[in-house]
Amino acid sequence: MADKTSFTKDEWALLLQSPVIAGMAITAADPSGLWGLMKESLAAGGALTQVASDPGANVLVKAVASDFTTSEGRSAAREGLQEKLSGGKSSEVKARSVELLKQVSALLAAKAPEDAGAFKQWLRQISQHTAEAATEGGSLFGIGGVQVSDAEKATLNEISSALGA
Repeated sequence: MADKTSFTKDEWALLLQSPVIAGMAITAADPSGLWGLMKESLAAGGALTQVASDPGANVLVKAVASDFTTSEGRSAAREGLQEKLSGGKSSEVKARSVELLKQVSALLAAKAPEDAGAFKQWLRQISQHTAEAATEGGSLFGIGGVQVSDAEKATLNEISSALGA
């Protein structure tokens, strides 16, 4: 089983960023205003907290979630994300996010093949929970909207493809 010592500093930073990237891809696919953004952010963050307390979670997934709870872990993730995803339109952020998830997939295949499936599934679940967190379209309070928009569905497919899931 892989852990933090199995990766370089930059590789570990990418793994730390990956749960946020999985959520950002969905959020950028169909921006849903301030309220939707908050709901989607909370859904992605909730996945990190949930797995940290799950005794049955994959060891590498738990290591990433645990490291993310430290100030050093959050700083490493935040700095890298600002560099990789800042600026640009939502469509560019989504495309960069999907490309980064491809890099995560390749990294896992190369350095943690025994953990890759569980880790990729976790990232896919984060993106699914993010997509389902806020109603898209409709009125201010989501009345008449859809749970997962067509753009989010397409992005979920892109994420699955990028992760090889």
